[in-house]
Amino acid sequence: MRISRTPQQEIHRQLLEVFEQAKYPLTNPVELIPVLPDGAAITFQADGVTLGAMELGIEYAEYQDYPYEDVNSLVADLMTGLRDDDVFEYSPPK
Repeated sequence: MRISRTPQQEIHRQLLEVFEQAKYPLTNPVELIPVLPDGAAITFQADGVTLGAMELGIEYAEYQDYPYEDVNSLVADLMTGLRDDDVFEYSPPK
Protein backbone atom coordinates (compact mmCIF):
# COMPACT_ATOMS: atom_id res chain seq x y z
CA MET A 1 0.00 0.00 0.00
CA ARG A 2 1.43 3.37 -1.03
CA ILE A 3 1.29 6.15 1.52
CA SER A 4 -0.10 9.39 0.15
CA ARG A 5 1.66 12.52 1.38
CA THR A 6 0.88 16.17 0.92
CA PRO A 7 3.54 18.21 -0.94
CA GLN A 8 4.54 19.73 2.41
CA GLN A 9 5.01 16.30 3.98
CA GLU A 10 6.96 15.01 0.98
CA ILE A 11 9.33 18.00 0.84
CA HIS A 12 9.85 17.65 4.60
CA ARG A 13 10.69 13.96 4.14
CA GLN A 14 13.13 14.68 1.30
CA LEU A 15 14.91 17.43 3.22
CA LEU A 16 15.32 15.17 6.25
CA GLU A 17 16.55 12.29 4.12
CA VAL A 18 19.26 14.35 2.44
CA PHE A 19 20.33 16.66 5.26
CA GLU A 20 20.52 13.92 7.89
CA GLN A 21 23.67 12.74 6.07
CA ALA A 22 25.55 15.87 7.20
CA LYS A 23 27.88 15.88 10.17
CA TYR A 24 26.37 17.98 12.93
CA PRO A 25 26.86 20.52 14.36
CA LEU A 26 26.79 22.65 11.20
CA THR A 27 28.22 26.14 11.34
CA ASN A 28 27.22 27.30 7.83
CA PRO A 29 25.23 26.13 4.80
CA VAL A 30 28.33 25.33 2.74
CA GLU A 31 28.78 22.26 4.97
CA LEU A 32 25.63 20.79 3.42
CA ILE A 33 26.94 20.74 -0.17
CA PRO A 34 28.92 17.47 0.17
CA VAL A 35 25.77 15.54 1.21
CA LEU A 36 23.67 16.74 -1.73
CA PRO A 37 23.41 13.86 -4.24
CA ASP A 38 23.59 16.25 -7.23
CA GLY A 39 25.58 18.93 -5.45
CA ALA A 40 24.11 22.41 -5.43
CA ALA A 41 22.02 21.48 -8.51
CA ILE A 42 19.74 19.12 -6.54
CA THR A 43 16.02 19.82 -6.56
CA PHE A 44 13.38 18.69 -4.12
CA GLN A 45 10.05 17.96 -5.82
CA ALA A 46 6.53 17.09 -4.75
CA ASP A 47 3.27 17.47 -6.67
CA GLY A 48 4.00 20.73 -8.48
CA VAL A 49 6.42 22.10 -5.88
CA THR A 50 10.04 22.28 -7.00
CA LEU A 51 12.79 23.73 -4.84
CA GLY A 52 16.46 23.94 -5.64
CA ALA A 53 19.16 23.68 -2.99
CA MET A 54 20.53 27.07 -4.03
CA GLU A 55 17.05 28.56 -3.72
CA LEU A 56 16.71 27.18 -0.19
CA GLY A 57 20.13 28.50 0.74
CA ILE A 58 19.66 31.99 -0.66
CA GLU A 59 15.94 32.83 -0.62
CA TYR A 60 15.37 31.31 2.81
CA ALA A 61 18.66 32.36 4.43
CA GLU A 62 16.81 34.65 6.85
CA TYR A 63 15.09 31.57 8.34
CA GLN A 64 18.36 29.72 8.92
CA ASP A 65 19.96 30.18 12.30
CA TYR A 66 23.38 28.52 12.31
CA PRO A 67 24.89 26.65 14.05
CA TYR A 68 22.57 23.64 13.88
CA GLU A 69 23.01 20.78 16.31
CA ASP A 70 20.69 18.40 14.45
CA VAL A 71 18.82 17.84 11.20
CA ASN A 72 15.37 18.38 12.73
CA SER A 73 16.15 21.97 13.73
CA LEU A 74 17.53 22.80 10.28
CA VAL A 75 14.58 21.30 8.43
CA ALA A 76 12.08 22.90 10.81
CA ASP A 77 13.52 26.36 10.05
CA LEU A 78 13.48 25.72 6.29
CA MET A 79 9.88 24.48 6.44
CA THR A 80 8.87 27.59 8.40
CA GLY A 81 10.28 29.75 5.60
CA LEU A 82 8.51 27.72 2.92
CA ARG A 83 5.19 27.94 4.76
CA ASP A 84 5.61 31.67 5.40
CA ASP A 85 6.21 32.10 1.67
CA ASP A 86 3.03 30.08 0.86
CA VAL A 87 5.03 27.57 -1.19
CA PHE A 88 2.51 24.85 -0.38
CA GLU A 89 -0.63 26.82 -1.22
CA TYR A 90 -2.62 25.01 -3.89
CA SER A 91 -3.35 26.87 -7.09
CA PRO A 92 -5.60 25.04 -9.53
CA PRO A 93 -4.35 24.93 -13.14
CA LYS A 94 -5.83 27.56 -15.43
